[in-house]
Amino acid sequence: MADLVKIAENKVLSTIVDKGNKYLTFELNEEEYGLEILKVQEIIGMMNVTHVPRMPEYVKGVINLRGKIIPIIDLRMKFEMQAQEYNERTCIVEVQVQNHGQNVIMGVIVDRVSEVLDIADKQIEETPAFGANVNTEFITGMGKVGQRVVMLLDIDKVFSYDEMEIVRKTKEPT
Repeated sequence: MADLVKIAENKVLSTIVDKGNKYLTFELNEEEYGLEILKVQEIIGMMNVTHVPRMPEYVKGVINLRGKIIPIIDLRMKFEMQAQEYNERTCIVEVQVQNHGQNVIMGVIVDRVSEVLDIADKQIEETPAFGANVNTEFITGMGKVGQRVVMLLDIDKVFSYDEMEIVRKTKEPT
């Protein structure tokens, strides 16, 4: 597991110099997603998460990462996917989220980190309309990479203002 995390970290760090349209790709429920590399702070292996009472199911709790309290969100749960046991490939991606003028560092649990991809603007198509009842504003586009489709997330829009307030409260001492 440590080797997988180290490889993923090296891939992220080696691309920081050229910050074009680079995305850290990861899997959730056998689908591929991408996050803008500039939002990614760190990739860490799954670790024990301290439960915080009275939180939504997708807020798994907090971790202490080198003295920093980091709220942890399970993206599977947030996206209303079927729960799955964590395994040796499960990772926490530490991201910086900006919401209503405030920056929050949080960790998002993903099934596995894949790679860093450079996806040119011409390879990105708009998100298709799925109907009025389906909110897709947090998907910035669909990246075409060979025969694959990567859903590109705007991590700043994945959480509403109210949800961000809940996440911020997990960091406050009780």
